[in-house]
Amino acid sequence: MASDRMGGPELPDFTILKRLARDQLIYILEQLPGKKDLIIEPDLMSPLDRIANVSILKQHGVDKLYKLESKPIHSNCDQLCFLVRPRIHHMKYIANLVNTDKRAERSRKYKIIFSPQKFYTCDMILEQEGIFGDVTCDEWSFYLLPLDDDIISMELPEFYRDYFLEGDQRWIGTVAKALHLLNSIFGPVLRAYGIGRCAKMVHELWKELMDDDESDHRERRPDLGVVFMIDRDVDYVTPLCSQVVYEGLVDDIFRIKCGSVEFGPEVTSSEKSIKVLLNSQDKVFEEIRNEHFSNVSNFLSQKARNLQSQYDKRRGMDIKQMKTFVSQELKGLKQEHRLLSLHIGASESIMKKKTKQDFQDFLKTEHSLLEGFDIRESISFIEEHINRQVSPIESLRLLCLLSITENGLITKDYRSLKTQYLQSYGPAHLLTFWNLKRAGLLIEQVPGDTLTAVESKVSRLVTDKAAGKLTDAFSSLAKKSYFRALSKRLGLIPRIDGEYDLRVPKDMAYIFSGAYVPLSCKLIEQVLQRKSWLGLEEVTRLLNGNEFADQISDNKTNSDSQRTIVALFLGGCTFSEISALRFLGKEKGYRFIFITTSIMNSGRMLESLTETKT
Repeated sequence: MASDRMGGPELPDFTILKRLARDQLIYILEQLPGKKDLIIEPDLMSPLDRIANVSILKQHGVDKLYKLESKPIHSNCDQLCFLVRPRIHHMKYIANLVNTDKRAERSRKYKIIFSPQKFYTCDMILEQEGIFGDVTCDEWSFYLLPLDDDIISMELPEFYRDYFLEGDQRWIGTVAKALHLLNSIFGPVLRAYGIGRCAKMVHELWKELMDDDESDHRERRPDLGVVFMIDRDVDYVTPLCSQVVYEGLVDDIFRIKCGSVEFGPEVTSSEKSIKVLLNSQDKVFEEIRNEHFSNVSNFLSQKARNLQSQYDKRRGMDIKQMKTFVSQELKGLKQEHRLLSLHIGASESIMKKKTKQDFQDFLKTEHSLLEGFDIRESISFIEEHINRQVSPIESLRLLCLLSITENGLITKDYRSLKTQYLQSYGPAHLLTFWNLKRAGLLIEQVPGDTLTAVESKVSRLVTDKAAGKLTDAFSSLAKKSYFRALSKRLGLIPRIDGEYDLRVPKDMAYIFSGAYVPLSCKLIEQVLQRKSWLGLEEVTRLLNGNEFADQISDNKTNSDSQRTIVALFLGGCTFSEISALRFLGKEKGYRFIFITTSIMNSGRMLESLTETKT
């Protein structure tokens, strides 16, 4: 990995966000004095564990914990507390439980805690079910969960489907409030940039919140300089590519959930699974997380040798030296040894799955699609992959990558591949294809540029505002990808002589073995370099516009805060993008803070659009 050429500024301490969330939850729980049972939505269990563990909950009156599932809960407690996301089916479940108690003439107190906020729809359902007056409601404004020193997640995996497929804008206000919270604690932010319709709406709502806020943050020394917001649909290619940095591979294979991963017996070399927190406190993981996987085994081997030499220091020690060694070093060495064993086991497990010929052919096909070479050969490989029924999600991933890099599939190919897919994986996937089309991931080419021509004629006849609305309507009918033109203009495919040196990478392309620089990261790099969108007009036109640059504060900030960049991903962010921007930060002297609605990879993204369980 490249050495730190320019020292980045120190990161703010985000643990205050955890403390604020914990204190607010404790305050809400104490509004229901006495003993109570807490029923928790499964999606909130992992985030809650990072904020307030069982012992803290017990200290504040929680007797028993239940997971909110479809089956009924048998609780003998007179007070029930529900911790849920604002979802209709949860309201119906709670209503059914309350009404069951009413019929049995069982008197209890009920409290619903909505996280991160309550929506009007929830009140409507409670009223329709006849229990509005029987429950009390509260909001736990838990917007931001620090997963690591530089990664903050909103833990809203549903954001992607809700907005980018369904067009549901309910979470936009939540993101704006999260930004406002961050700005009020660590701001004022100096500048904001962004691209995408969702990013623009978040920015406008955030500005309204700042205008309504009467507190004055101008005199405070800010910790943050720039916020860059980007929609997930601005760059679909990056999450569809195979991850080959260590942290990305661990996420793809073992699924990192809320900053931790469960390693099974194949990794632990024992009969039980072990849950491990993956963050910068794990010194072994910290050194390999951003490395290309080809460098990881050598590093772990060297680390094992170094650790052994530190253990060997015990030989020849006198009693006093041995006592010092045991009290000061031994515990740390044992912990490091345990973590090293786990990461070696994980690496071996990854190697078994990812060094097979299938995976190498997969990567070769991906690289061909990115570069625009051997397209017919790539289509043949995809057909073979579908017909062998290797994996429905992986087949979809290749189909979507083919569609986006080729600006849609010609009718003949689209219909042939769709038919083969449905025959292999079942007709239930018809709805999946419809979802992928609506999201702009897998489309059939429209002959000519009919929509573009219509748009241009309309824009001459009506006002800019009305034309903008019509353009949005057209784009929702047929979202286009101009990947080839963007790739050429931004230099996303590196042109190098000979082999790409993955040991000493020169650019962000190392995260994809030197084949491709992530579009999302390249846009951030270009805008930070220019301090505006000037000179990128053609790029923004190809990306359907909606770019903005805004001076948020006139505060005279120090150079450190100006080099602290908040990258906000709306719809999810991959670990590959995080690794790429960390590399850019080291090269340019920036320090990136990543805020995302959730951690994303190709599997999660496509599963959220799939209408049948795979």
